[in-house]
Amino acid sequence: MRLRELPRTTSFRLALFFLLLFGGASVTLFGVLYVQMQGFLVARTDEWLLRERVDLSRFSPEELRTRLQARALVDPSLERAMAIFDPAGRRLDGTALPAPATIPAWDTPFDFAVALNGKREQYRGIARRLETGDTLLIAQGLHETDEFNEALVRAMLIGGILTVVLGLGGAVFVGVGAVRRLDAVTLAIRKIVAGDLSNRLPTRGTSDDVDRLVHVVNGMLEEIDRLMREVKGVCDNIAHDLRTPLTRLLGGLERVRRHDPPKEAYGLAVDDAITETKGILKTFAALLRISEVEDGARRSGFVSVDLAAIVQDAVDFYEPLADEKQLALSLSGQPVSLPLMGDASLLFEAVGNLLDNAIKFTPPGGHVRVELFVSAAGRGVSVADDGPGIPPAEREAVLRRFYRTEKSRSTPGSGLGLSLVAGIAGLHGMALTLADNDPGCRITLAKMPDA
Repeated sequence: MRLRELPRTTSFRLALFFLLLFGGASVTLFGVLYVQMQGFLVARTDEWLLRERVDLSRFSPEELRTRLQARALVDPSLERAMAIFDPAGRRLDGTALPAPATIPAWDTPFDFAVALNGKREQYRGIARRLETGDTLLIAQGLHETDEFNEALVRAMLIGGILTVVLGLGGAVFVGVGAVRRLDAVTLAIRKIVAGDLSNRLPTRGTSDDVDRLVHVVNGMLEEIDRLMREVKGVCDNIAHDLRTPLTRLLGGLERVRRHDPPKEAYGLAVDDAITETKGILKTFAALLRISEVEDGARRSGFVSVDLAAIVQDAVDFYEPLADEKQLALSLSGQPVSLPLMGDASLLFEAVGNLLDNAIKFTPPGGHVRVELFVSAAGRGVSVADDGPGIPPAEREAVLRRFYRTEKSRSTPGSGLGLSLVAGIAGLHGMALTLADNDPGCRITLAKMPDA
């Protein structure tokens, strides 16, 4: 991690933004608090000044001077001062406080400064003209108020500095965590780009927004990895399954070329070559058909179809093939109709593939049972046979292209039938399940009820 990358991270910038936002709000709050406290202290001082003025106004000039003399003896402090000055500004009685330079207004509180002990001291006072022409001054020192204001400003500054330091520290901490997390994700992505599709993006297990995004990306990587493995498996299976017919085709053509057979043998060799070529083309056609179905473009042409009628047509179509192999083919359940949105030709092809497989793997004298059903779990069709069945461990694999069980290796086929059925089922939002029939296999194609 490089520190110069830190300011470019979204987490750091976001933390810094909120620090500035919170700092601005704090400064505003402290400013309002300072102004409010100043107003409160001034109001409290003014209240005392006005109350004392009213209280002292009840006395005659002689009584007032006597009272101030007594008060000065009891409380000589200059914090709260009361004094009488003559018109020339000389103190006559009361606290030893110098007279203010000017009095802006009578009976109204005002601020003034006087020199005491070589220093300028701030006071807030109120002046009243007496009947004798003298001036009564009531004043309160602002020393404690100034100390309180200084303490308040000092607390604001310390709080502001701590806020900035902690905020910057938090921003750096969050930014460093984000950079480290980004580095870990970048490293994992580079490994994936280098070809390691099994690698996954790291998660913290905190279920935050990044973790949720990483889980989605990892799910996408799982699907890509599965598809890549499936493509590799398809390529391997294509090479394996097409090598035999191509080898037979090449061998037959080479024999014809070497031995120069008679016309009849030559014709048979050409017929064999045509048969092998048709089989290869049929395999490629099936692959293209599966790709077309899995593309999903045909979903836009879905209309309301009757699955029961489609199944009946498929059973009628394959019944002669079952009779030829001495199999019993029966259709049961038979609801009046099974309406759903879909493509009739694709559904016929899916049911036909299931019937073709059942007839192909059921020994002579066996029974192929087709059943239509409607239940709370859904509606659809099942095809059961008396054949060798499909081992549980291979039921997922047989849905992949070209996969064939060991029991079916000797049976003609390309291993694409169930892949096509799975693609058609997925296109129609139907569930394809494989189960035991004891003996044989039961394959169900069901449309789940709408949520």
